[in-house]
Amino acid sequence: MGMMSQRAGSVYLLKEPDRFPLSCAGATVEQFEEAKSRMSSLKQDPGNDVKLKIYALFKQSTLGPCTTPRPGMLDFINKAKWDAWKALGETPQEDARQQYCDLIGSLVSAEGGSVAAKPSGSASAQYETLLVTTEDKITTIKLNRPAKKNAITTVMYDEIVTALEQAGKDNSVLTVFTGAGDFYCSGNDLTNFTKIPDGGVELMAKQAGELLRKYVKAYIDFPKPLVAVVNGPAVGISVTALGLFDLVYATERATFHTPFSQLGQSAEGCSSYTFPKIMGNAKASEMLLFNKKLTAAQACDFGLVTEVFPDSSFNSEVWTRLKSYAALPPNSLALSKQLIRSTERERLHAVNDAEVELLVERWTSDECFTAIMNFFQSKAKL
Repeated sequence: MGMMSQRAGSVYLLKEPDRFPLSCAGATVEQFEEAKSRMSSLKQDPGNDVKLKIYALFKQSTLGPCTTPRPGMLDFINKAKWDAWKALGETPQEDARQQYCDLIGSLVSAEGGSVAAKPSGSASAQYETLLVTTEDKITTIKLNRPAKKNAITTVMYDEIVTALEQAGKDNSVLTVFTGAGDFYCSGNDLTNFTKIPDGGVELMAKQAGELLRKYVKAYIDFPKPLVAVVNGPAVGISVTALGLFDLVYATERATFHTPFSQLGQSAEGCSSYTFPKIMGNAKASEMLLFNKKLTAAQACDFGLVTEVFPDSSFNSEVWTRLKSYAALPPNSLALSKQLIRSTERERLHAVNDAEVELLVERWTSDECFTAIMNFFQSKAKL
């Protein structure tokens, strides 16, 4: 990891003095050292936001919370570095070290490199777009496209379904979803709509509809407790699917946005049923019809989120709690989850089918096509 200097308006990483403790909880010294060395092997620039996060985690890991004076207002680069470090607050050094190793690992993996498993964890499969590990009786499925804010591609949809199928059969007690980097998930990767097969838009819509149906079905039928650890902003299907989780824990900086009508589309993930049930018709309509973005606190008040945690202690508090849950009798948890879901399963499958049918119609409409093209044009102007 390195210090940063300004060049042509960008932030660049330079060498950081080698200062770190002889041991670190979660990540070993060798893994921490390896993560540092892997920084130089990255072929793609992860972007300034990610590099600032890496810098802050390194400083927090090696020196602890930021206590240095804030740089002057005109010292833009050092001020950005200081702000990123200061934002970690009282995050324990051991948590920062693990986050540092995880973030570097996710960037390396996203470029096709290999990543060492966690000290006591075991990789459950090899994936292109996910990091899947099992540790302390918890299987973690981590969306792993941090440079793209974990936007879901067609490949990722298939891999998530496979990961859920495997997690449902393994020896873990809980399954946890989270995201690599600063985003939980930015929703559907809209470049999916630019890959039109020889059969035309109608075939593309039909194939996408069947993939979505299978994807949501995997959540509906999942047999074990399912927990979302929302580590940052969430958009689209990553929000709507939350109604199918058993617990949703969020950092205070998370937001929840479902801009369907803005893109000429309609609700999915069974949210047309779960959201009104969770938060009432009026609040659900604000989100699903009128694109209202919720803060973490609002989502918690509405019942979509179970609990909100300070960003500085988010990982330590959440994972301490999840490890204690994973120590509970596994069969009791699974059977109780299935009993609760049994009264709703048939209804949820019917809602999923209806939502998919409407979306297939939407995806072939001129209105949807125009809205998505307008989105791409507005992005190009930025």
